[in-house]
Amino acid sequence: MKKSQNVVMKGTKDGLTLHLNDRCSYEELLEELQEKILLDHQDDDSPLISVKIQTGNRYLTDQQINQIKELIGSKKNLIVEDVSMNVVSIEEAMRWKQESEIITIASIVRSGQVIEVPGDLLLVGDVNPGGMVMAGGNIFIMGSLKGIAHAGCYGNDEAVIVASKMVPTQLRISNCLNRAPDEYSEDESHEMECAYINESNQIVVDRLQVLKHLRPNITRFKGGQ
Repeated sequence: MKKSQNVVMKGTKDGLTLHLNDRCSYEELLEELQEKILLDHQDDDSPLISVKIQTGNRYLTDQQINQIKELIGSKKNLIVEDVSMNVVSIEEAMRWKQESEIITIASIVRSGQVIEVPGDLLLVGDVNPGGMVMAGGNIFIMGSLKGIAHAGCYGNDEAVIVASKMVPTQLRISNCLNRAPDEYSEDESHEMECAYINESNQIVVDRLQVLKHLRPNITRFKGGQ
């Protein structure tokens, strides 16, 4: 009976792809991988070959990934560029779920208060001077922003800040910061505005209407001009 292959090597224009069987034991996989690496690739002075690993429905821990990388990297001309899996850990799935959720809060954020969410924040209320709202994603404020807003606080440069009345003490998006003007005209009529990072890596405030062109994937709502 022909022995099933747990490691299938395929050459591509970009290098080498290893398809790993997701049904055998990890020990069997490692053993066959070692045999094929020793057989097919000898240490020599040939150029570096990029290796991509596809594990299918097998979940590899960080320790196992490092072990495989060390095994492949023991051949001088092989270097692992990417490891892709069809599955993720429960912790990763929960984190992705939280970061993609919109948290809705109906409240007034008073001086000294800080509200932080992992995903998008929809605040129905005002952010008073001295108050602060933070989000891993976007911030939408159905009210006046008079305090501090920090969107994309985990490093998301594509995040935006939207407010019905944009009169902040300070705006932050990712690692960028923009201080508010020294004073606002109370008689000036404010329409809903948005803040985002432009091509010069600066935070700018503009009309809300520009948002659908700048961030077309921010919502699934359609229509409007």
